Order: sequence, then structure tokens, then C-alpha cells
Amino acid sequence: MTGGDRVPLARFGYHVVHVWGALARGVNAVLELMKAGGWLMWPILACSLVAMTIILERLWSLRRRRVMPANLMEQVWQWQRDQALTPERIQSLAQGSPLGRLLSAGLVNRHHSRDVMKEAINDVGRQVVADLERYLNTLGTIAAVSPLLGLLGTVFGMIDIFTVIIDAGVGNPGILAGGISEALITTAAGLTVAIPSLMFHRYFDGLVNRYALAMEEQALNLVEVIKGEREALPGGLA
Repeated sequence: MTGGDRVPLARFGYHVVHVWGALARGVNAVLELMKAGGWLMWPILACSLVAMTIILERLWSLRRRRVMPANLMEQVWQWQRDQALTPERIQSLAQGSPLGRLLSAGLVNRHHSRDVMKEAINDVGRQVVADLERYLNTLGTIAAVSPLLGLLGTVFGMIDIFTVIIDAGVGNPGILAGGISEALITTAAGLTVAIPSLMFHRYFDGLVNRYALAMEEQALNLVEVIKGEREALPGGLA
């Protein structure tokens, strides 16, 4: 190994050691906070992990191109014009996306009346919306419960502080202030979990509502076009 090769390797080793040291310090700081906050920090930590998992999963699952693929309606119109709506294609459509499930419910019943098609779409639509809202109730519960857990931990800490005051008197004000600050750690931790959980819950709730309205509009357009009440326009719109 030449001297020129040793320099980048030494720099890489330095950065690895630096990152590892920073990670170790971060873990130690978290452990100290957990120890100072008491046993209620553990359920707050569990809430934070569950909330983070739900947020990442919903961000991935509620992508627009997954829920409402861009060219899906245009493809359905093409199949309709070419008389190529085979059962295999309808099944593939239903398995491809939530919008595809909604459209396939109408296409399966396209030989029945308009009311039957709409009823089938509404039945499947409720299931689709329920799937889009998966885990959102859990996320909302975490947003509501986390600050209460933090407040409960603070109340327990204040009880311990006043118990010490009753037994030993006020004593050193610095020690008393330190005890109060430790008692407030759980409240800060609970709010740290609750605030982003509430923000993402509201965001996902609004996103699902927008998807539901857009999918309903496209499904009803499909019904009207198939029943001859409206003409399909180029680009998949009606």
C-alpha cells in the first residue's frame, strides 16, 4: 500500500470513529433522559417508535402514483373503446391500485343498471377508504395520549419532590430546582411525540379525504360514460 492510499484510508477511519463517538454520545444522552424521567419514559418511547413507524408506512402507502396512477383512466377508456374489457384485465385493474379497485367494481357490473353500478362502487369505496385510513386512529391516539403520559410523569415527580420537602424541609434550593426540572422531562418528551404525531395525523386525514373525492368523481364519470350519459375526453378525463 502506497502513502497516497494510506491518507484516504486514515481519513475514512477518522470519520468512522467520529460518527461512532457522536452516536454513542447521543445514546448516552437518551439513556440519561430516560433514567431522569422515570419509568413513564418507556411508554412514551414506545409511542414515539410506533408513531414513527406509522408515519413512514403511510408516507409510502399514500403516494399519489400508488393510489391514483396517472394513466389509469386513459387505459380504461381505451379498453372500453376497443371492447377489450376482459375478466382478466378487470381483475388486474382491481389488484393494481385503490382507484383500480373502485373502477373494477363498476366495470364488473357494467351490464347492469346505473344504480347497481353506483351501489357496487359505493360498497367497494367504503373498503378502499378504510384501507387508506389504516393506522390513522392509532396515530391520533398516540397524539392524544403522549402528552397525558408526560403530564402524569410530571405529577409523580412533583409528588416525590414534595414528599422530600415534607420529610427534610426545603434545604438547598438548587437541589429542589433540579428535582423540578427532572420532573418536567416527561412532559417535554410527551409533547415532543404528540406534536408531530398530531400534525401528520391531520395531514394524512386530509390527504385521504382528497383521494376519496377524486376517486369518487372518476368512478362516477366512468359510470356515466359507459351508460352513454357522457363522452370520454382524450387524456382519460370525462
